[in-house]
Amino acid sequence: VQLQASGGGLVQAGGSLRLSCAASGSTLGLYIMGWYRQPPGNQRELVATISTHGNKNANTNYVDSVKGRFYISRDNAKNTVYLQMNSLKPEDTAVYYCNARHVLIVGMEYWGKGTQVTVSS
Repeated sequence: VQLQASGGGLVQAGGSLRLSCAASGSTLGLYIMGWYRQPPGNQRELVATISTHGNKNANTNYVDSVKGRFYISRDNAKNTVYLQMNSLKPEDTAVYYCNARHVLIVGMEYWGKGTQVTVSS
């Protein structure tokens, strides 16, 4: 599975960005998808995950710092996962990565190259 993240950029505090993660090489229907981020000088951290369902029944989880501001979604038909980021804060500045983890095969996971998000104050 190859993952390609896009949509990052420079935005002012309070603004919004939408990240996309397009997959190729396999369908994403059997993968739990996640977005992670790595702020400057810090370790990579989990931001959000979404279960395999590509509809309103999808189970989503968020780190506390983004709850109510970020929303993860997926379109299995398009093999794409999204992260809608609203009310951005300078502390959201990081390189954002998408991750695909197979729901049945332990240890099978893939990472995309990151996309830079910079939030200015």
